[in-house]
Amino acid sequence: MNLNELRDNEGARYRKKRLGRGIGSGKGKTSGKGVKGQKARSGVSLNGFEGGQLPLYRRLPKRGFKNIFRKEFAIVNLDVLDKAIEAGKIDAKTPVTEDVLRTAGLVTQTGVAGVRLLGNGELHHGVTIEVSGASAGAIAAVEKAGGKVQVKEKAAKAVAAPAK
Repeated sequence: MNLNELRDNEGARYRKKRLGRGIGSGKGKTSGKGVKGQKARSGVSLNGFEGGQLPLYRRLPKRGFKNIFRKEFAIVNLDVLDKAIEAGKIDAKTPVTEDVLRTAGLVTQTGVAGVRLLGNGELHHGVTIEVSGASAGAIAAVEKAGGKVQVKEKAAKAVAAPAK
């Protein structure tokens, strides 16, 4: 075999259909776009338009509420924390802060408001943990293991007295 005999496999390259090259080509005149109108032109944007009829997205009922001020928290479970301490990624003698959890690789999300400790699994080390939030079960499990959980203070909202 020589270099001039090299060929692609059959069907490896698809020849693009040439449009508007006469009626004998099969895609002449209107180039497969039908007849005149908005959809035959370039720059069509008809998503959701139903010819003047009320569109489906406006006919269906809207439900629920999306709070745009909601805070997302990274979640750390007790069993994951225990494995990290046993693996030597976290020192049990020093306080475990959110920065320590990030450097140990337990928290990888960006753009979160803080870390929330959940009580899935067991903790076998008495550690002091400083996080943004913790479940009641997680706090009880840490205190049972001889540790302590410090939850960061939430910003107190000033409530205006009702006008009389």
